[in-house]
This record gives sequence, C-alpha cells and structure tokens, in this order.
Amino acid sequence: MCKVALRHLIVLEFAIGNPKFTSACPNCGVDQPGHSSIATQAQSLIQELRTQVELLTSKATAAVDKVADYEDKIRDLRAEIEKAKQTKATGPEETKPEAKRVNSMSAFGGYRITSFLSSRIISPNPKPAPAPDSPPSPSAAELAAALTREQELRKAAEGKLSETSNELEELSTQLFKQANEMVAAERKARTKLESRVEILEKRDIEKRQRLEQLEKALLRIERVRGLLR
Repeated sequence: MCKVALRHLIVLEFAIGNPKFTSACPNCGVDQPGHSSIATQAQSLIQELRTQVELLTSKATAAVDKVADYEDKIRDLRAEIEKAKQTKATGPEETKPEAKRVNSMSAFGGYRITSFLSSRIISPNPKPAPAPDSPPSPSAAELAAALTREQELRKAAEGKLSETSNELEELSTQLFKQANEMVAAERKARTKLESRVEILEKRDIEKRQRLEQLEKALLRIERVRGLLR
C-alpha cells in the first residue's frame, strides 16, 4: 500500500514539475496570473500525502512487529504444551519398574513373615520423609488458554494492520484523485490560454497584412503623383 502511495507521489511530482503544465505563455514566456496558485496547492497536497504516508507506514511497521512478537510467544507456548504432554505421557511408564521391584521384594520376604511375627513385635513403619517442594508447572489447560489469548491478540494486530493499510489506500486514492482534478484544471486553463494566444496571433498577422497593403497602396499613390507632376 505504501508503494502505491509513493507511486502516486512520483506521478504528481512529475505532473507538477513538467514544463507542459506551467502557466507561462508558450510564445512570449510571460507567466499568466491565476494559474501558479494551482501548482502551489498541488505541491502542498503532495506534502500532505507524504506526511500521511510516513505516519501510516510507521503504524504498519509497529503492527508487523507486534504480530512477530505474538508469533514468537505462540511458538514458545506450543513448545511448553508439547513438553507438558510428553512429561504426562512418560510419567506412568516410570512407575512400572518401581512396582516390579516392590513385587519381587514381597515375594522374597514372604516366607519369613511367620517367623518374623512370632519372634518380635512389629514396629510401626516410619513416616516417609516429605518430598521437597517442586515449583508448580503450568498445566496444559493454562497453556492452552494462554495460547488462545495470544492467538486472539495476533488476530487483533492483523486486523489493525489491515485497517491501517486500507486507510492508507483510501487516502492515497482520494488525494491522487484531487491532484488529478487540479492538474486537469491546469491543463484546461492552459489550453484556453493557448487558444486565446492563437487568436491574438492571427489578429496580429491580419493587422500586419493590412498594414503592408496600405503601405503598398501609399507607394502606388506616390508614384502616380510623381507621374502627374
């Protein structure tokens, strides 16, 4: 979209800077009053378009950066979700060797239970040592919710980028249309001026021809007078 606006600017600058669109008389070179203001307005319109293009380009760049940040966050969240799923899937498999070891130990000591009970009183089992507190890891639901939130933010950023691009396109089209109208008015005024100059030139030629005819007539009269004398 910004390229379209810049292309419009180049076309406008060419149209305003082209000698064909000046208001000077093609024969005498004298500037005609009333047409230079149109070129000045077109130049100010071009400057306004440049300012709008720079502003909207900065907005579009910021929106693109936000989208890139959201994509990085989404990628990290997906990696965490995959890691959590793998940890959850490998958890039960790790407990199987422990269960086998407990069964073998109970089978090994089964034949000694009777003698052990008769010889001494069973003492209470000692309490297992508390496991050290591990930092809570985010659950899959939390990661999924965060991923959904990041996706919504990404969609919002993409919508804002699209809206900014559409606004830039509409503004460029509108300003380019106005500039075209001003250039067309300048062309029309120039054509009218050239037509007026052409009429004046024809009249000047006719006057010169009449003057030449009068001079020739005067010469003939002088000759006749000379002969009569």
